[in-house]
Amino acid sequence: MSARKTPARKAKPARKPARPAVKHRIAMLTAGGLAPCLSTAVGNLIQEYSRLLPGAEIIGYRSGYKGLLLGQSIKVTPAARRKAAILSQHGGSPLGNSRIKLTNVKDCVKRGLVQEGQDPLAVAAAQLEKDGITILHTIGGDDTNTSAADLAAYLARHDYKLTVVGLPKTVDNDVVPIRQTLGALTAAEQGAIFFENCINEQSTNPRMLLIHEVMGRNCGWLTAATAAKYRQRLGRQQFVPEFNLGRNLLDIDAVYIPERAIDLTAEAARLKKVMDAKDCVTIFLSEGAGVADIVAEMRARGEEPEKDAFGHVKIDKINVGDWFAKRFAGMVGAEKVLVQKSGYFARSARSNKEDLALIKTMVKHGVKSALKGESGVVGHDAERKGAPLATIAFPRIKGGRPFDPAVKWYGDMLKAIGQPMGAAKTVEH
Repeated sequence: MSARKTPARKAKPARKPARPAVKHRIAMLTAGGLAPCLSTAVGNLIQEYSRLLPGAEIIGYRSGYKGLLLGQSIKVTPAARRKAAILSQHGGSPLGNSRIKLTNVKDCVKRGLVQEGQDPLAVAAAQLEKDGITILHTIGGDDTNTSAADLAAYLARHDYKLTVVGLPKTVDNDVVPIRQTLGALTAAEQGAIFFENCINEQSTNPRMLLIHEVMGRNCGWLTAATAAKYRQRLGRQQFVPEFNLGRNLLDIDAVYIPERAIDLTAEAARLKKVMDAKDCVTIFLSEGAGVADIVAEMRARGEEPEKDAFGHVKIDKINVGDWFAKRFAGMVGAEKVLVQKSGYFARSARSNKEDLALIKTMVKHGVKSALKGESGVVGHDAERKGAPLATIAFPRIKGGRPFDPAVKWYGDMLKAIGQPMGAAKTVEH
């Protein structure tokens, strides 16, 4: 009996050497104005990275790009990681903000952020390299993220491997092409809550003109959304008409936004009738609705308005509500005028439930993109079918997206308060 031959075993292919794991060091910064999402976004980023990369180091640059240029940062300690969820209970920013444009060399030198002859982009890149950063998260509006785009482009040209992922923050909700920016939904709700108390000032004097000035440089979305949210909340209240406390007394009489021209003469005639009927008039006014007219008046007097590092007129230096009130009070026969601004109240709030959910979704997507090495700004892409959540390339990001007054909810609101839509107006950026 012959011995069986054992079939030769096939040689196993040599194992490919395992790729060395990337040792990430993550940095965050918040910049621009406040919005009710900054603390929550920072907390969520810390939580998500602690879940996926518990050993990765995380730092936060103080006061936005200022801290990056000056090398000032906060290390996220183990104790801070354990308490990261608490940040969602707070407004403001735990890192601090500033308005700095990295390509505005003159302004950076003037503010002592770089020395004469230095390129701020080069200084920022050198600091990132010194800190060993592989992922940078910027949380801000279009100005913050265009600066992030400039920085990312500079780093790419100089072969520095860094992934930059932005999260879109602005109460104006005006970033192209993002459908809904972080913090805007909360700001609208908080503006409505703010005015629920202010409206009662109408009982302090006969023929009272109340103007609620709402933030919004070029976009009327926040003013419109705040008015809609206020009326929604008003609909849930109870009233006592027998004591001159009917719903109509507490309702809004006009909403003025930058995207629509205001016919002062026609509106004054309409609102004078309202004043005669209910002894008060209430107006929601976007701060951007009168800026062009005010600037024109200033320049006619030989004055030039102050501008920030990005070339925007400093709206906080222009009292839009007061300017509007002085021109309108006599036309509607007001005995007393009160202008109330909800901006700082609204933008400093902590995130509401809607924003909490949106922030969590965007942070998860942003971290996933960062770990894949995909740079851009996270958001629902309104220029794509179905507005998918995506990491949108920096060159597509820009500010100044106007609010669309043709949306049904806005038209229905104006119809309910008896205000004509008004002619379309081109908004200067």
